[in-house]
Amino acid sequence: MRIAVSSQNFRTITSHAGKSRRFMLFDIGPDSGITERERLDLPKGQSLHDTQGPDHPLFERGLTHLLTGGAGERFIERMAARGIEVIQTSEPEIDKALNALAAGKTLPPAAPHEH
Repeated sequence: MRIAVSSQNFRTITSHAGKSRRFMLFDIGPDSGITERERLDLPKGQSLHDTQGPDHPLFERGLTHLLTGGAGERFIERMAARGIEVIQTSEPEIDKALNALAAGKTLPPAAPHEH
């Protein structure tokens, strides 16, 4: 599993994934091992919301999942069309959320997303 985490501060899971320009990328292996692969700090105008075409840096990284504190329905549909499952959670701690996913546990749901 290759997962991107929306994190505007590189410390916690943040919401509005479509407007985020900072992501942390992790691999979760078959042995449930978690490895941080990369941090993206994209320039202004490079959020997924601003980049509507197929050429976005996140799409080049083989993602299977995107973990966020919240996202809109159109964003979720757009990611699904690219084969990326969006996981929304109210859990703010990245390590805690990734360990739960690696263990096959369900994360606490995110608050309703308001646009």
